[in-house]
Amino acid sequence: MSLAKKNLTLDQLKSGVLTRDRLILSRAITLCESQLLEDQQMATQLIDSILSHTGKSLRIGVTGIPGVGKSTFIEAFGLFLLKKGHRIAVLSIDPTSKLNHGSILGDKTRMNELSQNRNAFIRPSPNSGHMGGISEKTRENILLCEAAGFDVILIETVGVGQSEVAVKDLSDFLLLLMISGAGDELQGIKRGLMELADMILVNKSDGKNIEQSKQTKIVFEQALHYFPNNINQWKIPVETISSRQPTNLDQVWQYINDYITLTKTNDYFYNNRKDQNLQWFHEGLSNQLLKHIFQDPKLSVKKKEIEQAIQQDKKSVASGIEALLKYAFP
Repeated sequence: MSLAKKNLTLDQLKSGVLTRDRLILSRAITLCESQLLEDQQMATQLIDSILSHTGKSLRIGVTGIPGVGKSTFIEAFGLFLLKKGHRIAVLSIDPTSKLNHGSILGDKTRMNELSQNRNAFIRPSPNSGHMGGISEKTRENILLCEAAGFDVILIETVGVGQSEVAVKDLSDFLLLLMISGAGDELQGIKRGLMELADMILVNKSDGKNIEQSKQTKIVFEQALHYFPNNINQWKIPVETISSRQPTNLDQVWQYINDYITLTKTNDYFYNNRKDQNLQWFHEGLSNQLLKHIFQDPKLSVKKKEIEQAIQQDKKSVASGIEALLKYAFP
């Protein structure tokens, strides 16, 4: 059943988001994530209507391998920021099973204390097979949270490894969490994500792991010397932290503020936001063109013919793509 038919008008959704009604904010996000055409049309109108109320938050991406402690860090960091008077939204992306297309969506249970604070909002979403560690509608969800008055948005990625570069295209600051003894020390120079990070945190630096974490920190600092200088003039810091105790969160926040000050001074922050919007447009356009091809009956039949020819080695992939494009756009 379409969410647009459940008694909430566009004006009611907009009003609820702007008056910081968390229940209506959740429904607005669900509307944006719906695959129904009627819901998608209403979601587009809603985003357009609240656009002038967006853009004032700090968007922080948090990524790292599974088990690195992203959720534990986000809860500790979120509670730290709440004490400083900020309103925190956490957009957590959970992996979708390729077999049954389901997601656990368990991050609220992993951030129990944070989820109970009225100045915090936690929204888990399935990535639904979307590449890059985020979901297809993460950007729209960011805008809705900004319109609802959340001034720090934390985006937690799926946590599958090096492919999670898409989070860089929607965040102002990217935190990369690592742990010692996971093999990352040896692979650090090879990781494309590492040079995209704005700060590297060696997590779980507590107890018997403190000394090993310090050694891992040194390894990452040495590896960063081999990377080219950032165009935003920022030197990537590496720090050890313990999310459970917690430690060094004030230092992490100071680095983030230093970065924002620098990049706003040299205009990188504003230019990056503009480039991200264009990237969002290009990605959305590509997705809609693909949906058009898949949903059009004639194009769907032609696509199946070409797929069969490719499977039978009668056509190459390149010629198959060219043939379908010529058929779709004569």
